[in-house]
Amino acid sequence: MHPRTMREILARAPVMPILTLHDARLAGDLALALAQGGITVFEVVMRTPQSLAALRAMLEATPEADIGMGTLMSPHDLQTALQAGAKFGVSPGLTSELASEIAATQFPFLPGVATASEVMQARGWGLKALKYFPAQGALGAHWIKDMSGVFPDVLFCPTGGIRPPDIPTYLQLPNCCTVGGSWVVPQDMLADRDWAGITALARQASAFARV
Repeated sequence: MHPRTMREILARAPVMPILTLHDARLAGDLALALAQGGITVFEVVMRTPQSLAALRAMLEATPEADIGMGTLMSPHDLQTALQAGAKFGVSPGLTSELASEIAATQFPFLPGVATASEVMQARGWGLKALKYFPAQGALGAHWIKDMSGVFPDVLFCPTGGIRPPDIPTYLQLPNCCTVGGSWVVPQDMLADRDWAGITALARQASAFARV
């Protein structure tokens, strides 16, 4: 099967959980809990010593899911994520070195932008599915709406401080089909192995309707 594009991956879920995992032994059960709640797209951030092992465990537990790796800062990070089996990559920003590696590998990628100039640079490198970061709750929806007329070919995935009440505001925009957030997997629920609670939050997240 041909790998999904970044746009196709984002279209699979209205909410993409952003996961910080300190114990890879919990990762497989977490992936199953999310999938049972209807979420099959999530990002594991490369910020802990356990992140790569956690990614592999989640891929094994839920092969139907598109699991990406985030906080990729360099070509080396991108290659590390690829070798671990990540289905896509995410970064807080974009450099020319990272953009060149994305182009060379054709790895589905969601680079972060925060200004119109950064959107223009990303488009110049052929990247038109972008993370808007930091979205600062519902405030980012105004920026994304303003960008729709200037960059009608760009799809945004906002992250940063977004809570459930903010989500409908984003999903009604024509250039936003997915938001990212960490609220789907609270650290206390994860530590308590509250899989039923996480599944319930995933079900809440997957129920948000795109307009």
